[in-house]
Amino acid sequence: MFNPADRGTLAAKISSSLTCYRTLPELDSCEVRLRSTTLYASLFRYDDDILVNPHAYGEPASANPTFHFRRLDGGTIADHYLSSFERVGAGAVPWSGAEI
Repeated sequence: MFNPADRGTLAAKISSSLTCYRTLPELDSCEVRLRSTTLYASLFRYDDDILVNPHAYGEPASANPTFHFRRLDGGTIADHYLSSFERVGAGAVPWSGAEI
């Protein structure tokens, strides 16, 4: 069952993160996009590398492992997550860093 108090905690974490990332959109080589899609893993992409932090219910992200996958010829795992990242990104909106 959803706990309404969790929404406030999550909102505070997102706001805190955005405060830390506020200057990133100013960099030519960086884009920050916001989405409303519920994800069951945090995905961080760096060219052909992707970090995947799966979320176990009731546990903070920091209590779960983070996996590092790299796109390799003939490999499929990195492509699987990179495709997911692209699908989510297609529905996300660019963030200028101005509003939090």
